[in-house]
Amino acid sequence: MTSRIGSPDTPADIEVRECLDEQPARSFVMVAGAGSGKTTSLVKALQHLAVSRGAMLRRAGQQIACITYTEVAVAEISGDVGNASTFHVSTIHSFLWLLVRSFQADIKLWVVDRIREKIAEKAEHRDRRGTRAGTRERLIREIAELEEVRTTVARVERFTYGTGSDYAEGVLGHDDILKLGPALIVERPLLRQIIAGRFPFIFVDESQDTNPVVVSALRCVAADQPQLCVGFFGDPMQKIYTTGAGPIAREREWREITKPENFRCPTSVLRVVNAIRATGDGLEQTRGRALEVDGVLQPVTGSAQMFVLPADGNRTAGLQAVRLWLRNSTADPLWSSDNAEADVRLLVLVHRMAASRLGFANIYAALHDGAPASLKDGLDDGSAWPLRPLLQFVLPLVIAVRSGDQFKVMSLLRSACPQLETDRIQQQEIQGVLRQLQEGVDALAGLLEDGAHASILDVLRLIRDREMLRLDERFNTYLMPDPLDNGSSEFQHIVGFLACHAIELWGYRKYIEEESPFATQQGVKGAQFERVLVVLDDEEGPHSHFSYGKYFGFVPLSENDEEKIASGAESVLDRTRRLFYVCCSRAVKDLAVVMFVPDVELARNAVERTAIFPPGRVFGLEDLEGLA
Repeated sequence: MTSRIGSPDTPADIEVRECLDEQPARSFVMVAGAGSGKTTSLVKALQHLAVSRGAMLRRAGQQIACITYTEVAVAEISGDVGNASTFHVSTIHSFLWLLVRSFQADIKLWVVDRIREKIAEKAEHRDRRGTRAGTRERLIREIAELEEVRTTVARVERFTYGTGSDYAEGVLGHDDILKLGPALIVERPLLRQIIAGRFPFIFVDESQDTNPVVVSALRCVAADQPQLCVGFFGDPMQKIYTTGAGPIAREREWREITKPENFRCPTSVLRVVNAIRATGDGLEQTRGRALEVDGVLQPVTGSAQMFVLPADGNRTAGLQAVRLWLRNSTADPLWSSDNAEADVRLLVLVHRMAASRLGFANIYAALHDGAPASLKDGLDDGSAWPLRPLLQFVLPLVIAVRSGDQFKVMSLLRSACPQLETDRIQQQEIQGVLRQLQEGVDALAGLLEDGAHASILDVLRLIRDREMLRLDERFNTYLMPDPLDNGSSEFQHIVGFLACHAIELWGYRKYIEEESPFATQQGVKGAQFERVLVVLDDEEGPHSHFSYGKYFGFVPLSENDEEKIASGAESVLDRTRRLFYVCCSRAVKDLAVVMFVPDVELARNAVERTAIFPPGRVFGLEDLEGLA
């Protein structure tokens, strides 16, 4: 039994069980604020069904489905409830594919329609007034390619699900599954009947970030199959993705359950998050973090403060001064440590802010600014194809060289080096091959030494020329002396990336491997840290979706903002409030917010008027003097 399953029940947990024990079970929507133990409630609900209905479900060949947002969440929930056949825990994409993969004829029809839609979209763009000649030519090529794919699809025997779409090869990507699955569920009554028959209980984790079409499809199944129980677990205040459904409106017979407890944040931080939430949905969270002292639970006070500093060229020094101030004021030396054990997180709005501080600003700009989504998204997690050989082979090899780990060096070479492939090595003198490889490894390490000026292109040419690694064939164009533009949307971005100094890769690796204290504000939902420092900087992290200046009231709203607010549509204030709530509610012990602004006095007065932080807890540069 895990600690979650064995934890004391909250009123919300009891309400969920009451819904599950009804005949038939009643669908419900749970709203659980940050730190409330939403996942605990979900896990306890799964365990309750396993005990009360497990045997019956197994006899009927049925399962309890739990769909969540990420593979990490899948592993977390599976670890709590075990991998028993009673449960089917998966991501939304995997679950949808499981439901529809047998409907191959319908899938083919959908793919043909999808290609037709893409052709129409590109044709509309091509014919639009103001489309540049170069763009028009590219669109013409892409339309011709799609027409060819549409012909090829007719010969595809079976479609599968992969990371990226390739219709001609019968491969559907993540985005395809999110569109295909709900479409077939809504259009096919037989599929809805099959779903309810196989999964009489479906729980949706992080429902606020679930795609609205997925939510609508599940509603459709529940309406058509009344024996199905759907449970949504989420928090609209933690919706940070624009594609999310947000609040889940309950059907008339569904039950709405609220879980207001916050077991994570100390009382000082809880006051802040409640003040943020007060202008949102108004849910007031209760309790706060407590520790047992001599058998009695005592509330943890913690600390929460805000600093308003000038948006000048001294931002990094300002952050260091704030961390030193926190170290001194809380008598906590870990505030100034970057070691993982210190559990300090500096939450920035965009990756660029971390990139500039960790020394990979040029890599970030090359693969992000104006780049296609495949490069942008792959930059965030290291999966972009130009990065993979560097992160998976080059940097680990150099790290092994630096540490003198010859076993690791040889292990990496054996797994990837063409010269060491069995068929080839048998025809060569092994000592000569190893000597040449050692020379290549030493040369590679030299290109990545501190202060070296080698480019990423130099690194890739070295490993190609020394046959240390078989590179992706897409590199061939770029490794030529004078690469010719191949017309792809990523060409100039790859050229720019390869021109970056190779030593920038170290800062980039440190960031994505979470070896630095930096993280993005959007990327920490669900996480918690002892010490949280939120960095607000509208100038350094421009993003039209968020504006802390508008949120605090020292930057005027635009006419468009006013129109959205008046009409009840989602506005920049709503998005920024939710993101700020997510950030501040990560703190287990201490919270600090640092905001860089052009006019410190104007901003500080505005912040104090919001009363989000109590009187005397909003500081300025004068409070940090002598600490930078």
